[in-house]
Amino acid sequence: MKRVPCPKCQHLNAFDETRYTAGQTLVFVCEECKKQFSIRIGTGKLRSKPQEEDWSEVERAAVGSDGWGCLIVIENVFAYKQVLPLREGDNLIGRKDLGTSIDLPIETSDRSMDRKHCHLLVSRDKQGRLRYTLRDFPSITGTFLQNRLLGDKEQALLHDGDVITLGATSLIFRSARRNG
Repeated sequence: MKRVPCPKCQHLNAFDETRYTAGQTLVFVCEECKKQFSIRIGTGKLRSKPQEEDWSEVERAAVGSDGWGCLIVIENVFAYKQVLPLREGDNLIGRKDLGTSIDLPIETSDRSMDRKHCHLLVSRDKQGRLRYTLRDFPSITGTFLQNRLLGDKEQALLHDGDVITLGATSLIFRSARRNG
């Protein structure tokens, strides 16, 4: 399955690329905004799943000595994996949407994830070690850590490998490999 964004609303529309040949033109009607648009099958317009070795290189860079850690997004509908590097300070996480300013935009068709869903704070404790704190924005569906719903204004410490759930989308937290 391939996904192509609508030029009007950026909603990702899926189709089975194995049913078409290179050079063919496809016409879509966006499921979200109903705009009609077309694409030509080739390499430039489509998002293909990156090779696994490319992803491990991005993950290594994000959790290595120069990185602050990362979130690995796994969207079950399309098995579309994204690696979002964290930065020091407050990281606002949410669904990518036109006109919404967030630090870590997640490309997804999951409408149960808010455009501004949660915060992940990367800071240092008194000993200089990295500390990761998660809290809800607040969002409509809530933020889950290890299948437990975070309460209003609750802050939870994250540990390497923790699973965060935003709507129907799962994220795996990876901490940095540096101590200070």
